Amino acid sequence: MFSIGLTGGIGSGKSTVADLFAARGVPLVDTDLIAHRVTAPGGVAMPLIANEFGREFVATDGSLDRAKMRTLVFSDDTAKARLEGIVHPLIRAETERQRQAATGAYHIVVVPLLVESGNWKTRVSRVLVVDCPVETQIARVMRRNGFAREQVLAIIAKQATRKARLEAADDIVINDETSTLDTLARHVDTLHARYLALASE
Repeated sequence: MFSIGLTGGIGSGKSTVADLFAARGVPLVDTDLIAHRVTAPGGVAMPLIANEFGREFVATDGSLDRAKMRTLVFSDDTAKARLEGIVHPLIRAETERQRQAATGAYHIVVVPLLVESGNWKTRVSRVLVVDCPVETQIARVMRRNGFAREQVLAIIAKQATRKARLEAADDIVINDETSTLDTLARHVDTLHARYLALASE
């Protein structure tokens, strides 16, 4: 089945672009949403995480204590690898299940770390990157999440560079400070028509 891998750095506007495709009837498989579900209260990853890292990484509602885990994995690459060893296979299995169940001419897989993961480029038909300047990313995340500039820079430093994402892209949506919902919608309309045509070949 024809598929699009949608990615972009933090604060680039991936979700906005994904929602515009969804509004046009395109099925979305959101790996970030799946990751949140497996680490939510009662999520399949939680007993494994509690066993591996201890109960102190489980919030009172039974979900992953994201703030505590974020602090750990940002300072300890071994802990990051241990966490990924638990959650990535679960995310991958649910992603594939949803992809197989998707209907329509094509579907979109939203993968924030598509470029970093290495193998996604071979698993989708095309890669769509939502792009904006780094300073725009920083301003958006500081405004949206209330993070300090240093926190945002630390997250960006852990992600693929803007250059690496653009080099991986088959298609690009610019979502900079001059972009509006209308301009994004027009761009999505153009891409949607292109993808429908490619999917029917």
